[in-house]
Amino acid sequence: MRIPHNERVSSDIADAGPERTCILSGAAEPRDALVRLAISPDGLVLPDALARAPGRGAWIGISREALEKAVAKGKLKGALARAFKGAALTIPDDLAQRTEAALIRAFTDRLGLELKSGRLLTGSDRIAEHARMGKVAWLAHAADAGEDGSRKLDQAWRVGEDAEGTGMAGVTLPLDRTALSVALGRDNVVHLALTDSQAAQRLAVPLQRLLRFLGQGEKTGQNNGKGSADRAGPALDDDMIEGRDG
Repeated sequence: MRIPHNERVSSDIADAGPERTCILSGAAEPRDALVRLAISPDGLVLPDALARAPGRGAWIGISREALEKAVAKGKLKGALARAFKGAALTIPDDLAQRTEAALIRAFTDRLGLELKSGRLLTGSDRIAEHARMGKVAWLAHAADAGEDGSRKLDQAWRVGEDAEGTGMAGVTLPLDRTALSVALGRDNVVHLALTDSQAAQRLAVPLQRLLRFLGQGEKTGQNNGKGSADRAGPALDDDMIEGRDG
């Protein structure tokens, strides 16, 4: 089944399921848009990129930069203390770095699973062939992909989706070709495509979380020319951090 070009393949739609509240911004949003912090039995705060770890947890919907500020200023510690009623907690100084690494791993692991299943395509010629036949549900390019190659594949995708003139284009990933090649165990992975809409939906959740944490909104890969899905929620600036301390 193909996804019409004017529909997003992400879980950030109106009926996106249960909501969670960011302990720092106070915004309630779909859980798939937020990042869970797991609290270990001994009180260590760690990223839970798949939101599956047992035990206590808390949710954040902010960028890495904002998280770094919240950790440095003690705002995250205060928010967690209020959420867990003063329980002893230890927040590592490199929590933001650990969170980014965990989100990247969750995304690349998902890519690897789709590759093993045969639903993930690599190679420009192969992707272009499937795209023109309308057999691509999701298209992406490495951060360092050449503009000309990306543009040609975007055009082939639009042709296959009968979406010429819409500006629909693949998502530019926050990973370069080296990182993608290492993650997938392939040489020179520059462009990626999924042939299955359900696979695209599965990938949308970890990608959405990663892009948002990196301050790139929720561009999960179906830009239809009418503005990408860049609804990152309220940014947590210094005023908001200060305003929630008390």
